[in-house]
Amino acid sequence: MIITSVERNKKNKDRLSIYIDNQYSFSVSEADYLSLNLYELREITEDEIINIKENINFRSAKAAAIRYLSLKFRSEKEVAVKLENEGYDSETISKVVEELKAMGYINDSLYVQKYIFDRSKLKPRSKRMLKYELLSKGIAENIIDDALAEWQMDDYAVAENLVKRKFGKYDLYDDKTIKKIYSFLHHRGFNYEIISRVINNITKRTV
Repeated sequence: MIITSVERNKKNKDRLSIYIDNQYSFSVSEADYLSLNLYELREITEDEIINIKENINFRSAKAAAIRYLSLKFRSEKEVAVKLENEGYDSETISKVVEELKAMGYINDSLYVQKYIFDRSKLKPRSKRMLKYELLSKGIAENIIDDALAEWQMDDYAVAENLVKRKFGKYDLYDDKTIKKIYSFLHHRGFNYEIISRVINNITKRTV
């Protein structure tokens, strides 16, 4: 087998993509490229390729993932996307993610619980909106549903607390304020029934 070309990785300019017999094989850092003498037209063995993919690249990707996770808790998808953007191949990414899951560095169930708790304290949302946000982060639907089912605070209580905090100093009998409350809650994912109950309870009027 021959290294037929070496190209700058499109997703990470600090890594180089190695093509063997005109087919993409793997990417490496510039330092590894130099230390391993992976220049064009050099012959390379299957054992060398395996070593690069399973050892050198794996260790590099794992270290990058742990650095990323050290900043804050991340979902499995977030870690995978980060490594993909770093220029690692899908096979290496899958192996790294599985190992980090086994080691406890990645745990989507705990991620969801923490996400819901943090949201409830900082920027409360309806359960529907929380589910939408978590789905967009690549979390499995069953994990989200289980966590939301265990969450004690219901949508009505969350919505009512939000209105009291944000509109406590407003004239709640003013039509413009009512419209603002409706828009505010709707934007956070609460349905018409919940919004109507909240407004009716706080203002003693129907919408």
